[in-house]
Amino acid sequence: MTASIKPGDRVSMTVKYERDGAIGIFTFDNPPVNPLTPSMHKQFFHAMQEFLADDQIRCGILTGAGDRAFCAGDDIKTPYKKSLNRQEELADHLWPHRNEGETPENFTWARDLVMVERYKPIIGAVNGWCLGQGFIYLMHLTDIRIASPDAQFGAPEINYGMAGVGGNTRLGRFLPPPVAMWMLLTGEPLSAEDALKHSLINEIVDKEDLLTRARQIAAMIAVHPPEAVRIEMEVFYRSLDLSKTDALAFTKHMYRMQRLGLATHGGESIGDMKFAYSTK
Repeated sequence: MTASIKPGDRVSMTVKYERDGAIGIFTFDNPPVNPLTPSMHKQFFHAMQEFLADDQIRCGILTGAGDRAFCAGDDIKTPYKKSLNRQEELADHLWPHRNEGETPENFTWARDLVMVERYKPIIGAVNGWCLGQGFIYLMHLTDIRIASPDAQFGAPEINYGMAGVGGNTRLGRFLPPPVAMWMLLTGEPLSAEDALKHSLINEIVDKEDLLTRARQIAAMIAVHPPEAVRIEMEVFYRSLDLSKTDALAFTKHMYRMQRLGLATHGGESIGDMKFAYSTK
C-alpha cells in the first residue's frame, strides 16, 4: 500500500509507505539521490500518521530508494513560495499551511513531522548520502540506525548560510560536542566508520543486506508486547529532560501502569508478560 494524503492533493507519491506484516516501511523515492520537495514532506507526515495509528504495525523502517543516497536533503532547486513583505512572512510563520491549496508551497510540513509525538520504534537503514533535512529526519525519527559502508552523514547547510542544524537535530545528544561542531561548522560529512565509532549508528551492513538486516531488527522488536515497547520508549525519551528524581518517579508510575495492563491480560509476573500476549 502507499500512504494516503489529504483529499484533493494531486502529486506523485515520492515518499512510499508499505506494510510488511507487522513492519511499516517508509522509502524516500525521488531519483537519483532522493532530495525532499515540499510535497514529499507532506506525504511523509501523512504516512507517519497512518503508521502511528495502525495497531497492527509494531515497528518501522526508514530508507531511501536506489543505491546512491538515503536522502540528499531539501531540494533547493524546487520553486517555493516567498513572502511578499514582512507581514506576510510573519503570517506564514504563525500559520504555515494557510491557503495551501492542493500542494504545499514551502517546507513547513517538515516542522510538523519532527514535532510528532512518536513512541513506536523506527529503524533507519542508510544507504549512501544522508544530508541536510534527511539527516535531521534520521536524528528525530529513528531510534536504531544501520548503514552501508559508503554511507555519509552531513549537515552542509553552513555552506549556504542556512545555519541551525545543530539545534534542529539536537546533535549534541548524539555526538561528542567536538565531533558535532566539526560537522556543523566545516560542513564536512561523517563517514560510516566514524559514525559507528561515535555511536551515531549501531551497525555497518553490506549494502545488499541492508534492508534484510533492518527487517531482522524490526522483527526482534515486533514480537514484544506493544505496551512494553511504548512505555520503554516514552520513559527513555522523556527522562532525558527530567531530573534524576523526576525520572525515577515517572518510571515508577509507568511501570505500575504496565503491571496493571499485565493483570488485565492474565499475566502473573513480568516473566509471564510475553506469554500473556503470545497466547492472545
